[in-house]
Order: sequence, then structure tokens, then C-alpha cells
Amino acid sequence: MPLISICIPAYKRVQYLQRLLDSIAVQTFQDFEVVVSDDSDDDSVKDLLEAYKEKFIVHYYKNQPSLGTPANWNFGISKAAGEWIKLIHDDDWFASADSLQIFADNISQQHNFIFSAYANRTLETGGKVEEKHFPASWKNKIIKNPLTLLAYNVIGPPSVILVHRSITEKYDERMKWRVDMDFYVRLLLQEKSYTYINKILVNVGISETQVTNYCFQNPLVELPEGFLLLQKYGADRLKNIWVYDAWWRLLRNMNIRNEEQLTEYVKEQWPQVIITMTKHLKKVPASLLGYGICSKIFMAFSYLLNTNKI
Repeated sequence: MPLISICIPAYKRVQYLQRLLDSIAVQTFQDFEVVVSDDSDDDSVKDLLEAYKEKFIVHYYKNQPSLGTPANWNFGISKAAGEWIKLIHDDDWFASADSLQIFADNISQQHNFIFSAYANRTLETGGKVEEKHFPASWKNKIIKNPLTLLAYNVIGPPSVILVHRSITEKYDERMKWRVDMDFYVRLLLQEKSYTYINKILVNVGISETQVTNYCFQNPLVELPEGFLLLQKYGADRLKNIWVYDAWWRLLRNMNIRNEEQLTEYVKEQWPQVIITMTKHLKKVPASLLGYGICSKIFMAFSYLLNTNKI
């Protein structure tokens, strides 16, 4: 049993996958295996892996038909033999040769959930770099109320985490946009602890081909997933003003101003707190909602008026 299984859900983009594999090949830490679950409809990923079989242990699985995200993530993880699971997307890569060693050095018996700082890197030529560090002010907040992660994903994408194989939670295959945040919420509700490494260990590739670009501010995705989260965790979670604000921003950005618009995307009964929130949004001029500070003020008034419905 290797200490760490590096699980890579792949789909065609071999120019990105090659960079990831090259970053794995130079790791100073060697007690790992690589599991590739391939959703491609061609052999490009399989052919690329031939060049790496002499460099590290690779287990390859071809999905026919393709599973899609996040089912492909769960499938790859299910094939892992390691004590710890390191999921990493094919367009992300390790930031340095000692990244995996640093992850391994932070393994302990106390915490089954580990994550690091990371850097967002735009993949187009001349793209910008944005370093992401976990805010110290959120250290206890995500333990006290993990649902705050649904308002702001301060942990990052799945590529930055390392989890012990004893964790039973899986990525919810009904979701695409909030799938990582939902996973972290359930994980922290179960574990109630984590280890954070304040060093950039992973580069996260940002490109137009990512699933998140289709999902972002798309009411066909965001509203059904939001409704699913309400079913999973309950509308009473909006008592947390961070979660309330997340819903306010979602409805504002989707231009949802009444119950009829809500049922257009989810034909079920919405919680009264959400319906009332749409009515509050309708009363505010769109020109004012476009200013962040104004929107926050109106959100706060809405929260105070709506608390009896939560």
C-alpha cells in the first residue's frame, strides 16, 4: 500500500496532463501511485501515459461511456490503494518538486483533512498569477459552522486537498458547480478538524475549457444546485448571515425577483425565506444593487426583516 494515491480524472487535454505528469515525475517524495481515470473518447491520454510508466507506478482506467464530473472523480478515488488520497485535476500541477513531500510531512493521526495554499494561473500565454492563502479569520469559522463555505470557498478546488481513505464522504454526482464546497461542508461536519499548510503546493490552471465556466452565473445550474443544498442542509442555515448573503448575491446575479422565476428553474415549493428575499430584491433599484456596498446594506435590512421566516 503506497502512502499516497494521486488520482487524476482525465479528459483529452494531454498538453495540460503532460505538465502535471512532469511535475509528478520530479517529486522528491516517492511513496505514491498514480491512478488515471480517463473520460476521453480517444486514446490520447493512454498513449501519453506510456512515456511515464518507467518513472512511477501508473494504473489506467478507461471509462466507456464517459462518466463526467464529478462521477469520474469518485471512480478514480475508488480505485486508489493508498492510505491517503490526493485528487488533482489534469489541468493543475504541483508547484515544486517537494510539494508532495510537504503534504506527507503534514500527515498526522489527529487530522484526516489537509489542504494547502495554491496559485491560480491563467493557462493562456501571458496569463496572470493569483496566490490564494487561507484567511486566518476563517480558521475557527469553518469548524464552528462549515456551512459558511457555501458562501465563500476559502479552501479552494479539490486539487489542493489531501484526505485519508477512511473518509466516507463522496462528491455529490448531482452537482457540478458547488460540488467541492458541498464536499468540504460534509467532510468538516464529520471530521471537525483540519490541517492547513500555508505554502503554495499546487498550481491551479484557469482556462475557458473548464466546466466551471459553463456553470458560473448560469441559472440552469446554480438555482437547481442551490435548491438541492437547501434540501440537504435546511433553510434554517440562512440564519448564518454569510449564507444569507450568499443567497442574496445568487438571486441578485441571476436577476431573480419573484417566486415565478424561481419555479421556472425548480418546479417545487421554495422556502418562504427565499421567496421573501426575492421580494426584497425587487424593491431595490437595479442601479443600487450594482454597487457592492449598497447591495450589502440592503442585504442586511432584508436579513433583519426575514429572520422570523428562517
